[in-house]
Amino acid sequence: MPFRSPPILGPDNRSDGQQNGPLQDQRGSPDRLELGRKVTLLRGVSIIVGTIIGAGIFISPKGVVRHSGSIGVSLLVWIACGVLSLFGALCYAELGTCIKKSGGHYTYILAAFGPQMAFIRLWVELVALRPAAMAVISLAFGQYILEPLFMPCAIPPLAVKLATTIGITAVMYLNAMSVTWSARVQIFLTFSKLLAIAIIVVPGLYLIMTGETSNFENAFDTSRMQLSGMPLAFYSGMYAYAGWFYLNFVTEEIENPERTLPLAISISMAVVTSCYMLTNVAYFSVMSVDELLASDAVAVTFADRVYGGFSVAVPVFVALSCFGSMNGSLFALARMFYVASREQQLPAVLSMIHIRRHTPLPAVFVLYPMTVLQIFVGDIYGLLNFMSFMRWLFIAVVVLGLLYLRYTHPDLPRPFKVPLFIPVIFCLTCFFMVFLSLFSDPVNTGIGFAISLTGLPVYYIFIQYSYQPKWLLKALNAVSRALQIVLEVVPAD
Repeated sequence: MPFRSPPILGPDNRSDGQQNGPLQDQRGSPDRLELGRKVTLLRGVSIIVGTIIGAGIFISPKGVVRHSGSIGVSLLVWIACGVLSLFGALCYAELGTCIKKSGGHYTYILAAFGPQMAFIRLWVELVALRPAAMAVISLAFGQYILEPLFMPCAIPPLAVKLATTIGITAVMYLNAMSVTWSARVQIFLTFSKLLAIAIIVVPGLYLIMTGETSNFENAFDTSRMQLSGMPLAFYSGMYAYAGWFYLNFVTEEIENPERTLPLAISISMAVVTSCYMLTNVAYFSVMSVDELLASDAVAVTFADRVYGGFSVAVPVFVALSCFGSMNGSLFALARMFYVASREQQLPAVLSMIHIRRHTPLPAVFVLYPMTVLQIFVGDIYGLLNFMSFMRWLFIAVVVLGLLYLRYTHPDLPRPFKVPLFIPVIFCLTCFFMVFLSLFSDPVNTGIGFAISLTGLPVYYIFIQYSYQPKWLLKALNAVSRALQIVLEVVPAD
């Protein structure tokens, strides 16, 4: 394969890749060079909850309200989106317990539909979607971590970008240095954002119990609701729940995945749905629909009215929430690139592990240059607009693959199996959202398709037919060996 450079330094510093000595011990030996199973149930829940709950619920949960037209209908949309996200997460739980490999979407598409479709998904993630998504959440971190220092003045854009770069560098360093500490930090940040939600929910519910219910009168008034806006409200809600699939990216590192994966997914989706519902109810205890739509940062507005001067703490909680999303996303995404390299669809160095820390250090850093570039020069939000529909298209393809595998491989062991109606309903809903985007925003949807299709020539040139000249292969091999030496990484056992 073209991405698999022939001379690779093995753990014993040989150039033939043979691995001798103590690193040949059986699985479970402390000397074996591999990614260990360090993701417990608590860490699994923290990865999912900590990644889903980002800045959105604190800053601007307007999309659902704007397009649904009323408080009551918007709350129903939040519940429906939570249930549908649970359906998707349960489908991924089935896939994760019968295909016990890390990599998430990429691995499941590879198993069901082959390497070409899997590479297109990988290409979209690598060159466009993930650097932009990481840059957006990082910029939110930079904005809100500096806000208490600059209040009430505006924050200089360059300061935001510098703080953002420091934040993303810290996340990269943490994930490169220790899987254990990355997981511990994720647990702490998850509890921090749950504390932030509690700070909003508790006084909101107290106000409601003491009679502050005027905003809930005529909650189901549909005079401002338009049926054409309901799909957009639903789309906004589903975007807020995005992230339930991240635990499947680290399946090989989960303790007892047959039990832990479904349980972590179920607990996480119950927690997130409850948090979203209660937070929105709390917002409406002090703000009307019009006031909520007029606010640039809903949580800050809420805290100003309820806590007064204490509202200065809200930006800090938002920043911690963003940092948790950055950490959880990177922890999971690095495993997708690690697995893709192992499948020989990315350069070999990306499937190597640090000789002492046992972390996939090259796969962790692969997104760093493009993310920083997006932070300083890219049109990030525009890119996300025309790439967001691709997320749901490929997720629908993954669940379609679940149905396909049930038909083509009925005897495949399935420790956890969902009822048939769950993948059918979820798959149809995702395809409906993709179909809707073709009509609501054909230009950006077309650009997204065009970016995806650029992966085809890359696949055929570099993977399928391997047209690289010898001088290029020699140069790539030299770069790979240099990176191994500098990063102190070798192939896993």
